[in-house]
Amino acid sequence: KSSLIGIFQDIQQEYRYLPREAISRVVERLGIPVTQAYAVATFYKSFSLVPRGEHEIYVCLGTACHLRGGQRLVENFERILNAKAGGTTADMKFTLETVNCLGACALAPLVRVDQKNYGKVTADKIAKIVKEYRPDGEGKSHGEN
Repeated sequence: KSSLIGIFQDIQQEYRYLPREAISRVVERLGIPVTQAYAVATFYKSFSLVPRGEHEIYVCLGTACHLRGGQRLVENFERILNAKAGGTTADMKFTLETVNCLGACALAPLVRVDQKNYGKVTADKIAKIVKEYRPDGEGKSHGEN
């Protein structure tokens, strides 16, 4: 089981999700039932069976973050990204998720993009955060038309 998790972590990192074909190859190589592979793939939140964005945004909704406007941040991200929490933008740039706690309550409300934390986030800061990862605001690289 531990080797399956490690293999899935490598696949998830490479493709940003677990493609069905990759799971089939792993099942063949390890000689395990398909049901066991899917049980692991669906049990751990870090694995996804659908493509995820290049950048993952996590908005904390733990008690401290919720009391300091975490839900409003989610709504603002949804509006700016044009994607609902739990979903991915059409350009595959961002996946927006809510989490119960990111473990930095003193910085509430907290947002994490990939591995970078943003503390005491306000609605005004959301556009700036998104712009760090999508500089022109439309998901195109500089120089593209």
